[in-house]
Amino acid sequence: MDTYIVLILCFARGVMSCDNVVTRDQWGARPSKSINLMSTPVSFVFIHHTAMSYCFDQNACSQELKVIQNFHMDNRTWDDIGYNFMIGEDGQVYEARGWDRVGAHTHGWNDVAVAFSVMGNFNDRVPNDKALTALKNVIACGIRMGKITHNYKMYGHRDVRQTECPGNSFYALLQTWPHFGHTKPVKPTSSSHHQTQTSD
Repeated sequence: MDTYIVLILCFARGVMSCDNVVTRDQWGARPSKSINLMSTPVSFVFIHHTAMSYCFDQNACSQELKVIQNFHMDNRTWDDIGYNFMIGEDGQVYEARGWDRVGAHTHGWNDVAVAFSVMGNFNDRVPNDKALTALKNVIACGIRMGKITHNYKMYGHRDVRQTECPGNSFYALLQTWPHFGHTKPVKPTSSSHHQTQTSD
C-alpha cells in the first residue's frame, strides 16, 4: 500500500492518540460549561491524587469520575472536572479536560501545565503497578504527540501549595523519577495567567 495512504489511515484511526484512554463519552462526562484552550507543548506536569475512593475496573472508575465531576462543577462551580487526565488502578487513563484545555488543578499553573490525578488516597501506599504504568505511558504519549516537551519537569501538587496531595507515599516515589523537579518551579513570565482554583 502507498505510504501516503497508510499515513492517512493511521491518523484517521487515531494511531497518534494514546492507548488505554477512556474518552469523556465513554465514561459519561457532563458537557463543559465553557472551554479555554492553552498553548502546547507544556513543560510542566503536575501529579495529584483525588484523596477519594479507589477504583479497580472501568465501571467503578467511571462512577467515581462522575462523583468528582459533579463535585467540581456543582460544589466548586468550575467549568468542568479540574484535571486534564485521571488514572484508575484498573490501568486505564480517563480523559478529563484533555491535552489542550486550561484546567482547574494547580492554582497559578493551570495555563502552562497538564495535571494527572490518580484516583484514591496515596498517603499510606503508592498506586498499584497498573496505575503507575498508565501514568508513565500517558506522559510518554503526550511527548510523542507534541503536548509535553521532552525535557519537562514533574512536580507534586504540594510543591506549589500547602497540601498533602499527591499523598506522602506517592510523593516519595515521584521524587525518584527522572523528570522530577527537585528545585522550586518557576512559572514562565509569558503565560496568559489564567487563575483558577485548585482541586485539592
